[in-house]
Amino acid sequence: MNVMETDHSTPACQIAPERGTLAHLLRAAPGAPPVQWLIADGLTDYEDAVAFMEGRAADIAAGAAPETVWLVEHPPLYTAGTSAKEGDLRDARFPVHQTGRGGQFTYHGPGQRIAYVMLDLNRRKPDVRAFVCAMEEWIIATLAAFNVRGERRAGRVGVWVQRPDKPRGLNGEMAEDKIAALGIRLRRWVTFHGLSINVDPDLSHFNGIVPCGIAEQHLSVTSLMDLGMTVTIPEVDAVMRRTFQDIFGA
Repeated sequence: MNVMETDHSTPACQIAPERGTLAHLLRAAPGAPPVQWLIADGLTDYEDAVAFMEGRAADIAAGAAPETVWLVEHPPLYTAGTSAKEGDLRDARFPVHQTGRGGQFTYHGPGQRIAYVMLDLNRRKPDVRAFVCAMEEWIIATLAAFNVRGERRAGRVGVWVQRPDKPRGLNGEMAEDKIAALGIRLRRWVTFHGLSINVDPDLSHFNGIVPCGIAEQHLSVTSLMDLGMTVTIPEVDAVMRRTFQDIFGA
């Protein structure tokens, strides 16, 4: 498949474990136009969000719009990525949306900050792995600002935190919780979809799915609030903007 001419999606869980070493490759060139930041008010309908992203990505590819980061919250819903398995939908208590992003099932809802990222990799580096690295690094740097250590895991999508306070796995594995998810799509080397960070969502809503196909007993989901960090979405937004600039440029 030629990614420059057709759609391309990739689940981050298939990226190599050494992916963290590539994040620096996505910085904008000196003198590049600044990335536009948009913050949606209230809760954004999922289909409306997809329509906006697809239109903006096309405009970016055509040189008619600036690269864009769009911060949103959605009403409670589940999305099924290109690798989703039917059996991983345990309880369709909320609307289920089929989507072209990479990955499996995930949950979106109030209290979760979603960043839809529309960048032109032709202007940076046309490298999917490097883009995923940079997105993960962005999440990890944002969490670090709140004294939370986020980590990558080989074979698992998203960013994880260790939970020594929870029961270990059947073979003595450290319990770990996912605090952020990642699913992307590229069209003509312009990215869309993006990432989500759990600030203070209702974690019980994740019980309706097997998040990203991960069902091991010692693995679950968490949030900043669940970890004892009393922070607001606007506070997270401010940190995300600063850490984005550190990784991707202004």
